[in-house]
Amino acid sequence: MDGIRGGPAAAAHDPQLFEEFYRRHVDAVMSFVARRVADVHTVADLTAEVFLAALDSAHTYRPGRGDERAWLYGIARNIVSSERRRVARETARDRRISGRRLLEPDDIARLEDKLDAESPGRRALAALERLPDGERAVVELVAVDQLTVTEAAAALGIRQVTARVRLHRARKTLRAEADSVPKAPPGASLSYVTGGAGETGGEA
Repeated sequence: MDGIRGGPAAAAHDPQLFEEFYRRHVDAVMSFVARRVADVHTVADLTAEVFLAALDSAHTYRPGRGDERAWLYGIARNIVSSERRRVARETARDRRISGRRLLEPDDIARLEDKLDAESPGRRALAALERLPDGERAVVELVAVDQLTVTEAAAALGIRQVTARVRLHRARKTLRAEADSVPKAPPGASLSYVTGGAGETGGEA
């Protein structure tokens, strides 16, 4: 995927370029979040946070390490992880609701459609919870978010060879688990993330 002229650094200083950058990537970022979060308001809020964080860290983008989407996925992963930690510490549900902005009915309907579309991805991610953190992070990005191994390595800030080793180990573990359990319903099978016989993760 080609980036905008000047990249994120230029977009951070030019409202017109940032609008182009936002429109180019918002659907991919929203899908990434919707695969990990099942509440429409939280999906909307976290998607917005990703782009705010991208503005603040635009100077860190390096085209040679991956495209803009992979870079945004790295930011989104940190944003979602932070939200999960925040929710884990939350003791009163009202505190989660009180600060939310209201969504228009059309926004809610659109996000509900997005959540429905990404439900197989959420089921696949749930199957990864027993993997070591490093392996799970790579297989999430490659098998669920459809990044190449190179892009996943860039999003996680690790070497490509490390990403390949982790992906291989994760898929081996998941295939063994898939072979040991009864057939799952459509969309929930571990085959969604094991990658079949291939090990390249869609590398170009």
